[in-house]
Amino acid sequence: MVRLLLILLAALCSSPSFALTRIKDVAAVQGVRENQLIGYGLVVGLQGTGDTLRNSQFTEQSLQSMLDRMGVNVRDANLRTRNVAAVMVTANLPPFVGTGSRIDVTVTSMGDATSLKGGTLLLTALQGGDGEVYAVAQGAVAVSGFSAQGQAETLTSGVATAGRIPNGALIEREVPHGHIEASTMVLELKNPDYKTATLITDAINSYSQRRYGSRVASPRDFRSVVLKRPASIGSTRFIAELGDLRIEPDTPARIVVDQKTGTVVIGKNVQISTVAITHGNLTIRITEMPQVSQPEPFSDGQTVVVPRTAINAEEERVPLAIVGGSDLQTLVKGLNQMGLKPTDVIAILQAIKTAGALQAELVVQ
Repeated sequence: MVRLLLILLAALCSSPSFALTRIKDVAAVQGVRENQLIGYGLVVGLQGTGDTLRNSQFTEQSLQSMLDRMGVNVRDANLRTRNVAAVMVTANLPPFVGTGSRIDVTVTSMGDATSLKGGTLLLTALQGGDGEVYAVAQGAVAVSGFSAQGQAETLTSGVATAGRIPNGALIEREVPHGHIEASTMVLELKNPDYKTATLITDAINSYSQRRYGSRVASPRDFRSVVLKRPASIGSTRFIAELGDLRIEPDTPARIVVDQKTGTVVIGKNVQISTVAITHGNLTIRITEMPQVSQPEPFSDGQTVVVPRTAINAEEERVPLAIVGGSDLQTLVKGLNQMGLKPTDVIAILQAIKTAGALQAELVVQ
Protein backbone atom coordinates (compact mmCIF):
# COMPACT_ATOMS: atom_id res chain seq x y z
CA MET A 1 0.00 0.00 0.00
CA VAL A 2 2.76 2.45 0.93
CA ARG A 3 4.68 1.62 -2.23
CA LEU A 4 1.70 2.41 -4.43
CA LEU A 5 1.06 5.61 -2.48
CA LEU A 6 4.64 6.78 -2.83
CA ILE A 7 4.70 6.02 -6.55
CA LEU A 8 1.43 7.95 -7.01
CA LEU A 9 2.82 10.93 -5.15
CA ALA A 10 5.96 10.92 -7.24
CA ALA A 11 3.98 10.78 -10.48
CA LEU A 12 1.69 13.61 -9.42
CA CYS A 13 4.48 15.84 -8.26
CA SER A 14 6.41 15.34 -11.50
CA SER A 15 3.43 16.48 -13.61
CA PRO A 16 3.57 20.20 -14.48
CA SER A 17 -0.20 20.50 -14.85
CA PHE A 18 -0.75 19.23 -11.33
CA ALA A 19 1.34 22.02 -9.79
CA LEU A 20 -0.84 24.87 -11.12
CA THR A 21 -3.76 25.55 -8.77
CA ARG A 22 -6.55 28.10 -8.91
CA ILE A 23 -6.49 30.80 -6.26
CA LYS A 24 -10.07 29.91 -5.26
CA ASP A 25 -8.82 26.45 -4.25
CA VAL A 26 -6.09 27.70 -1.90
CA ALA A 27 -7.74 30.83 -0.48
CA ALA A 28 -11.17 32.12 0.49
CA VAL A 29 -12.68 35.52 1.23
CA GLN A 30 -12.48 36.33 4.92
CA GLY A 31 -15.87 36.19 6.64
CA VAL A 32 -17.57 34.16 3.89
CA ARG A 33 -18.05 30.87 5.68
CA GLU A 34 -20.59 28.35 6.83
CA ASN A 35 -22.27 28.48 10.22
CA GLN A 36 -23.05 25.39 12.26
CA LEU A 37 -26.53 24.70 13.57
CA ILE A 38 -27.70 22.23 16.20
CA GLY A 39 -31.02 21.13 17.65
CA TYR A 40 -32.68 18.45 19.76
CA GLY A 41 -35.66 16.51 18.47
CA LEU A 42 -37.62 13.28 18.35
CA VAL A 43 -37.77 10.64 15.63
CA VAL A 44 -41.05 8.68 15.53
CA GLY A 45 -42.39 5.80 13.47
CA LEU A 46 -39.62 3.31 14.28
CA GLN A 47 -40.39 -0.40 14.14
CA GLY A 48 -39.58 -1.20 17.75
CA THR A 49 -35.98 -0.02 17.38
CA GLY A 50 -36.30 3.24 19.34
CA ASP A 51 -35.17 4.21 22.83
CA THR A 52 -36.12 2.22 25.88
CA LEU A 53 -37.97 4.84 27.89
CA ARG A 54 -37.01 3.21 31.17
CA ASN A 55 -33.30 3.66 30.34
CA SER A 56 -33.55 6.95 28.38
CA GLN A 57 -35.45 9.23 30.72
CA PHE A 58 -34.84 12.32 28.59
CA THR A 59 -36.71 10.63 25.73
CA GLU A 60 -39.70 9.99 27.97
CA GLN A 61 -39.67 13.57 29.27
CA SER A 62 -39.46 14.97 25.75
CA LEU A 63 -42.33 12.76 24.59
CA GLN A 64 -44.48 13.83 27.53
CA SER A 65 -43.73 17.52 26.94
CA MET A 66 -44.57 17.23 23.25
CA LEU A 67 -47.88 15.48 23.94
CA ASP A 68 -48.74 18.08 26.60
CA ARG A 69 -48.31 20.88 24.07
CA MET A 70 -50.72 19.00 21.79
CA GLY A 71 -53.33 18.68 24.52
CA VAL A 72 -52.66 15.05 25.47
CA ASN A 73 -52.08 14.51 29.19
CA VAL A 74 -49.78 11.53 29.79
CA ARG A 75 -48.01 12.70 32.94
CA ASP A 76 -49.37 9.85 35.05
CA ALA A 77 -49.23 7.25 32.27
CA ASN A 78 -46.63 4.52 32.15
CA LEU A 79 -45.19 4.95 28.66
CA ARG A 80 -43.45 1.90 27.23
CA THR A 81 -43.27 2.61 23.51
CA ARG A 82 -40.18 1.63 21.49
CA ASN A 83 -41.10 3.63 18.39
CA VAL A 84 -39.55 6.95 19.51
CA ALA A 85 -35.90 8.00 19.68
CA ALA A 86 -34.26 11.18 20.97
CA VAL A 87 -31.81 12.60 18.43
CA MET A 88 -29.42 15.48 17.87
CA VAL A 89 -29.90 17.31 14.59
CA THR A 90 -26.95 19.16 13.02
CA ALA A 91 -26.56 21.16 9.83
CA ASN A 92 -24.24 23.63 8.12
CA LEU A 93 -25.77 26.96 7.14
CA PRO A 94 -24.11 28.07 3.86
CA PRO A 95 -23.16 31.72 3.38
CA PHE A 96 -25.64 34.03 1.63
CA VAL A 97 -28.47 31.51 1.94
CA GLY A 98 -31.86 33.19 1.89
CA THR A 99 -35.04 32.70 3.85
CA GLY A 100 -37.09 29.84 2.45
CA SER A 101 -34.10 27.88 1.11
CA ARG A 102 -33.53 24.30 2.17
CA ILE A 103 -30.39 22.56 3.46
CA ASP A 104 -29.49 18.99 4.40
CA VAL A 105 -29.44 17.88 8.03
CA THR A 106 -27.79 15.01 9.89
CA VAL A 107 -29.69 13.07 12.54
CA THR A 108 -27.89 11.02 15.21
CA SER A 109 -29.35 9.00 18.06
CA MET A 110 -28.75 9.95 21.70
CA GLY A 111 -30.28 7.03 23.57
CA ASP A 112 -30.17 3.26 23.23
CA ALA A 113 -32.07 3.07 19.96
CA THR A 114 -30.77 0.33 17.66
CA SER A 115 -31.86 1.85 14.35
CA LEU A 116 -33.43 5.02 12.95
CA LYS A 117 -34.46 3.33 9.71
CA GLY A 118 -38.00 4.20 8.68
CA GLY A 119 -38.33 7.03 11.21
CA THR A 120 -39.57 10.58 10.73
CA LEU A 121 -38.06 13.59 12.45
CA LEU A 122 -40.61 15.87 14.06
CA LEU A 123 -40.37 19.66 13.77
CA THR A 124 -37.03 20.63 15.33
CA ALA A 125 -35.62 24.13 15.78
CA LEU A 126 -31.95 24.52 14.79
CA GLN A 127 -29.99 27.15 16.67
CA GLY A 128 -26.70 28.86 15.97
CA GLY A 129 -23.91 29.70 18.37
CA ASP A 130 -25.72 32.90 19.37
CA GLY A 131 -28.81 30.99 20.51
CA GLU A 132 -31.01 32.28 17.68
CA VAL A 133 -33.13 29.90 15.59
CA TYR A 134 -32.02 29.97 11.97
CA ALA A 135 -33.80 26.91 10.57
CA VAL A 136 -36.39 24.25 11.35
CA ALA A 137 -36.00 20.62 10.32
CA GLN A 138 -38.54 17.87 9.67
CA GLY A 139 -38.86 14.87 7.40
CA ALA A 140 -38.13 11.19 6.81
CA VAL A 141 -34.69 10.01 7.90
CA ALA A 142 -32.60 8.20 5.27
CA VAL A 143 -30.40 5.55 6.89
CA SER A 144 -27.88 3.54 4.87
CA GLY A 145 -26.79 1.10 7.57
CA PHE A 146 -28.80 -1.67 9.16
CA SER A 147 -28.65 -3.95 12.17
CA ALA A 148 -30.31 -7.36 12.53
CA GLN A 149 -30.15 -9.39 15.71
CA GLY A 150 -31.24 -12.88 16.58
CA GLN A 151 -30.82 -15.14 19.58
CA ALA A 152 -27.37 -16.34 18.61
CA GLU A 153 -26.05 -13.91 16.02
CA THR A 154 -26.01 -10.19 15.17
CA LEU A 155 -25.44 -8.72 11.70
CA THR A 156 -24.51 -5.05 11.38
CA SER A 157 -23.62 -3.04 8.30
CA GLY A 158 -22.72 0.64 8.52
CA VAL A 159 -24.23 2.85 11.22
CA ALA A 160 -27.95 2.42 11.69
CA THR A 161 -28.25 5.05 14.44
CA ALA A 162 -27.31 7.99 12.18
CA GLY A 163 -28.94 9.27 9.02
CA ARG A 164 -29.59 12.29 6.84
CA ILE A 165 -32.60 14.23 5.62
CA PRO A 166 -31.90 15.72 2.19
CA ASN A 167 -33.33 19.26 2.04
CA GLY A 168 -34.78 18.56 5.46
CA ALA A 169 -34.33 22.01 7.00
CA LEU A 170 -36.09 25.22 6.01
CA ILE A 171 -34.16 28.47 6.53
CA GLU A 172 -36.05 30.94 8.75
CA ARG A 173 -33.38 33.58 9.37
CA GLU A 174 -30.52 34.95 7.24
CA VAL A 175 -26.99 35.58 8.43
CA PRO A 176 -25.86 39.11 7.46
CA HIS A 177 -22.83 39.34 5.14
CA GLY A 178 -22.90 43.01 4.27
CA HIS A 179 -19.11 43.47 4.40
CA ILE A 180 -18.66 41.50 1.15
CA GLU A 181 -19.57 44.66 -0.78
CA ALA A 182 -16.89 46.72 0.95
CA SER A 183 -14.11 48.26 -1.09
CA THR A 184 -11.47 46.32 0.85
CA MET A 185 -11.55 42.54 1.18
CA VAL A 186 -9.17 39.96 2.58
CA LEU A 187 -8.21 36.60 1.10
CA GLU A 188 -7.33 33.99 3.73
CA LEU A 189 -5.04 31.12 2.77
CA LYS A 190 -6.25 27.65 3.68
CA ASN A 191 -2.64 26.52 4.18
CA PRO A 192 -0.78 29.61 5.45
CA ASP A 193 2.62 30.15 3.86
CA TYR A 194 4.72 33.25 3.19
CA LYS A 195 5.73 32.24 -0.33
CA THR A 196 2.20 31.23 -1.33
CA ALA A 197 0.89 34.59 -0.10
CA THR A 198 3.42 36.46 -2.25
CA LEU A 199 2.66 34.24 -5.26
CA ILE A 200 -1.05 35.05 -4.94
CA THR A 201 -0.24 38.75 -4.63
CA ASP A 202 1.99 38.74 -7.71
CA ALA A 203 -0.54 36.82 -9.82
CA ILE A 204 -3.40 39.14 -8.85
CA ASN A 205 -1.36 42.31 -9.40
CA SER A 206 -0.14 41.08 -12.78
CA TYR A 207 -3.75 40.49 -13.85
CA SER A 208 -5.15 43.69 -12.34
CA GLN A 209 -2.42 45.79 -13.95
CA ARG A 210 -3.60 44.61 -17.36
CA ARG A 211 -7.33 44.54 -16.52
CA TYR A 212 -7.79 47.65 -14.36
CA GLY A 213 -4.51 49.51 -14.80
CA SER A 214 -3.61 49.36 -11.09
CA ARG A 215 -2.31 46.98 -8.42
CA VAL A 216 -5.06 45.76 -6.11
CA ALA A 217 -3.35 43.18 -3.86
CA SER A 218 -0.85 43.43 -1.02
CA PRO A 219 0.23 40.67 1.39
CA ARG A 220 -0.60 41.44 5.01
CA ASP A 221 1.02 38.35 6.53
CA PHE A 222 1.63 34.69 5.73
CA ARG A 223 -2.08 33.96 6.12
CA SER A 224 -3.91 36.81 4.35
CA VAL A 225 -3.79 39.04 1.28
CA VAL A 226 -5.61 42.39 1.25
CA LEU A 227 -7.60 43.29 -1.89
CA LYS A 228 -8.80 46.76 -2.93
CA ARG A 229 -11.78 46.37 -5.21
CA PRO A 230 -11.97 48.81 -8.13
CA ALA A 231 -15.11 50.93 -8.12
CA SER A 232 -15.95 49.91 -11.69
CA ILE A 233 -16.65 46.23 -10.85
CA GLY A 234 -18.87 44.40 -8.39
CA SER A 235 -17.57 42.15 -5.64
CA THR A 236 -18.96 38.94 -7.15
CA ARG A 237 -17.37 39.42 -10.56
CA PHE A 238 -14.16 40.72 -8.98
CA ILE A 239 -13.71 37.61 -6.82
CA ALA A 240 -14.73 35.32 -9.70
CA GLU A 241 -12.06 36.77 -12.00
CA LEU A 242 -9.31 36.56 -9.40
CA GLY A 243 -10.31 33.06 -8.30
CA ASP A 244 -9.57 31.57 -11.71
CA LEU A 245 -5.97 32.81 -11.72
CA ARG A 246 -3.50 29.95 -11.34
CA ILE A 247 -0.40 29.73 -9.18
CA GLU A 248 1.97 27.04 -7.99
CA PRO A 249 1.51 27.04 -4.20
CA ASP A 250 4.53 26.28 -2.07
CA THR A 251 4.16 23.30 0.22
CA PRO A 252 6.08 22.73 3.47
CA ALA A 253 8.50 19.85 3.82
CA ARG A 254 6.32 17.58 5.92
CA ILE A 255 5.73 13.87 6.44
CA VAL A 256 2.46 12.77 8.04
CA VAL A 257 2.38 9.33 9.65
CA ASP A 258 -0.74 7.59 10.97
CA GLN A 259 0.41 4.69 13.12
CA LYS A 260 -3.10 3.26 13.55
CA THR A 261 -3.71 2.71 9.84
CA GLY A 262 -0.12 2.53 8.61
CA THR A 263 -0.59 5.51 6.29
CA VAL A 264 2.48 7.52 5.27
CA VAL A 265 2.13 10.75 3.26
CA ILE A 266 5.34 12.45 2.10
CA GLY A 267 5.32 16.05 0.88
CA LYS A 268 6.96 17.19 -2.32
CA ASN A 269 9.81 19.17 -0.74
CA VAL A 270 10.94 16.48 1.71
CA GLN A 271 14.66 15.76 1.57
CA ILE A 272 16.79 13.19 3.34
CA SER A 273 20.51 13.53 3.77
CA THR A 274 22.46 10.48 2.64
CA VAL A 275 22.24 7.79 5.32
CA ALA A 276 22.83 4.06 5.57
CA ILE A 277 19.82 2.08 6.79
CA THR A 278 19.35 -1.49 7.93
CA HIS A 279 16.09 -2.76 9.31
CA GLY A 280 15.63 -6.31 10.53
CA ASN A 281 12.82 -8.07 12.34
CA LEU A 282 13.14 -10.51 15.20
CA THR A 283 10.27 -13.02 15.15
CA ILE A 284 9.56 -15.15 18.23
CA ARG A 285 7.04 -17.94 17.78
CA ILE A 286 5.59 -19.65 20.88
CA THR A 287 3.52 -22.79 20.28
CA GLU A 288 1.63 -24.64 22.98
CA MET A 289 1.34 -28.42 22.34
CA PRO A 290 -0.20 -29.99 25.46
CA GLN A 291 -0.16 -33.78 25.67
CA VAL A 292 -2.60 -36.05 27.46
CA SER A 293 -1.07 -38.71 29.74
CA GLN A 294 -3.28 -41.79 30.17
CA PRO A 295 -2.80 -44.19 33.11
CA GLU A 296 -2.31 -47.93 32.63
CA PRO A 297 -5.47 -50.06 32.31
CA PHE A 298 -7.03 -51.22 35.62
CA SER A 299 -4.73 -48.90 37.58
CA ASP A 300 -5.66 -46.21 40.09
CA GLY A 301 -3.94 -43.48 38.05
CA GLN A 302 -5.59 -40.33 36.69
CA THR A 303 -5.62 -38.77 33.26
CA VAL A 304 -3.57 -35.56 33.28
CA VAL A 305 -2.61 -32.95 30.69
CA VAL A 306 1.13 -32.40 30.43
CA PRO A 307 2.10 -28.95 29.07
CA ARG A 308 4.53 -28.83 26.12
CA THR A 309 5.83 -25.49 24.85
CA ALA A 310 7.95 -24.92 21.73
CA ILE A 311 9.76 -21.58 21.30
CA ASN A 312 11.39 -20.62 18.00
CA ALA A 313 13.24 -17.35 17.36
CA GLU A 314 14.11 -16.12 13.87
CA GLU A 315 15.87 -12.90 12.94
CA GLU A 316 15.67 -11.64 9.39
CA ARG A 317 18.98 -10.53 7.90
CA VAL A 318 18.69 -7.33 5.92
CA PRO A 319 21.72 -5.73 4.23
CA LEU A 320 22.57 -2.05 4.59
CA ALA A 321 20.87 0.28 2.13
CA ILE A 322 21.97 3.79 1.30
CA VAL A 323 19.09 6.26 0.96
CA GLY A 324 19.55 9.89 0.03
CA GLY A 325 17.03 12.06 -1.73
CA SER A 326 17.45 15.51 -3.23
CA ASP A 327 13.80 15.38 -4.34
CA LEU A 328 10.68 13.31 -3.73
CA GLN A 329 11.21 11.03 -6.71
CA THR A 330 14.67 9.98 -5.53
CA LEU A 331 13.42 9.39 -2.00
CA VAL A 332 10.49 7.28 -3.20
CA LYS A 333 12.77 5.21 -5.41
CA GLY A 334 15.12 4.52 -2.51
CA LEU A 335 12.34 3.44 -0.15
CA ASN A 336 10.73 1.26 -2.84
CA GLN A 337 13.97 -0.61 -3.49
CA MET A 338 14.08 -1.67 0.15
CA GLY A 339 10.64 -3.34 -0.12
CA LEU A 340 9.40 -2.05 3.22
CA LYS A 341 6.07 -2.59 4.94
CA PRO A 342 4.08 0.40 6.27
CA THR A 343 5.19 -0.19 9.86
CA ASP A 344 8.79 -0.47 8.70
CA VAL A 345 8.60 2.83 6.80
CA ILE A 346 7.20 4.55 9.89
CA ALA A 347 9.96 3.17 12.13
CA ILE A 348 12.69 4.13 9.65
CA LEU A 349 11.37 7.68 9.19
CA GLN A 350 11.28 8.21 12.94
CA ALA A 351 14.85 6.91 13.26
CA ILE A 352 16.05 9.14 10.40
CA LYS A 353 14.44 12.14 12.07
CA THR A 354 16.18 11.32 15.34
CA ALA A 355 19.51 11.03 13.50
CA GLY A 356 19.02 14.53 12.08
CA ALA A 357 19.04 13.39 8.45
CA LEU A 358 15.37 14.14 7.74
CA GLN A 359 15.08 17.73 6.52
CA ALA A 360 11.35 17.95 7.09
CA GLU A 361 8.69 18.09 9.77
CA LEU A 362 7.54 14.67 10.94
CA VAL A 363 3.92 14.63 12.14
CA VAL A 364 2.87 11.43 13.92
CA GLN A 365 -0.87 11.00 14.44
